[in-house]
Amino acid sequence: MEFLHETLPQRVVFAPGGAAGAVAGEVAALGARKAMLIASDREAALVDPIAREIPVVVRHDEVVMHVPVEAARRARDAAATSGADVLVSVGGGSTTGLAKAVAMTTRLPIVAVPTTYAGSEATNVWGLTQGGTKTTGVDDAVLPRSIVYDAVLLTGLPGALSVASGLNAMAHCVDSFWGPRADPIDRVLAGEGVRALAAGLPVVAGDPANTQGIEQTLYGAYLAAVSFAGAGSGMHHKICHVLGGMFNLPHAQTHAVVLPHVLALNAPHAPEAEQRIAQAFGSSTASAGLAALRATLNAPKALRDYGMPEDGIAKAVAPILAAIPAGNPAPVTGDDITALLHAAWEGSAPS
Repeated sequence: MEFLHETLPQRVVFAPGGAAGAVAGEVAALGARKAMLIASDREAALVDPIAREIPVVVRHDEVVMHVPVEAARRARDAAATSGADVLVSVGGGSTTGLAKAVAMTTRLPIVAVPTTYAGSEATNVWGLTQGGTKTTGVDDAVLPRSIVYDAVLLTGLPGALSVASGLNAMAHCVDSFWGPRADPIDRVLAGEGVRALAAGLPVVAGDPANTQGIEQTLYGAYLAAVSFAGAGSGMHHKICHVLGGMFNLPHAQTHAVVLPHVLALNAPHAPEAEQRIAQAFGSSTASAGLAALRATLNAPKALRDYGMPEDGIAKAVAPILAAIPAGNPAPVTGDDITALLHAAWEGSAPS
């Protein structure tokens, strides 16, 4: 067995009910004295206790889905004007993504406090959108130096959003079995991530304020993101990035809808990965395990429900084909992508 695996340097703090103190500790450990606090105004109730414990010089609340380059530019200007020496992001993937956009040019360290299961906080991947095209890249400078996970901060997350966000994390796991840099360590982490998410998500869907379910799901989402950071972006994420940038679709729901269709296409061509995913679900097959979980969760089913136009299917095929990694398990044609997108658009069963 010969492979190369790189472990990214990062501190991870699980602090149930103690986010404010934990964030203050991480900021102090970095020797920072001027914090730029990045959070949507919708998160004010969660952010205020944290803000009182750290040396905030500017609060920036212009958080936009898919991080448009114009929004990134304004955030970078705010960081420069304030003289900030650390970025503290409190929120979901869009918030973390904006902090990464600032860190990419300023090289400031990030302390990330997630309030969803997006997983961006544990990767060195950035994404920016311009003119309907989402571009992603890798830069170690955007990897948050610390993550503070506090289950209490997620008790107000609605059940439907918890489900979509958790299935986004599940997609990180699945892509990690056959991403362009996938190795045995990534697959072990991804398998445990699938198991943890499959255990935690039904609890959270039934009772969004259940902190034990939230902690289990956060644990799975973290493992999902770490495995994904190692394996790299596979077919599933390339599809979702194209659709998200082109049609401004909600990130988590798009991933939740597309995942079973990509799994059904790739699994027959990756029998070892298929078996390990199935085992993690405790199911006979990977697709059957995911289908059973989705039925339990009443998961998002159709892209048309989230604003994708039917004529967008044809427009998306070429850029998706261009983005799919060469090592994808299944050979993929334009007809395959067209069929996959149509099924995902109308919400029919994957084939």
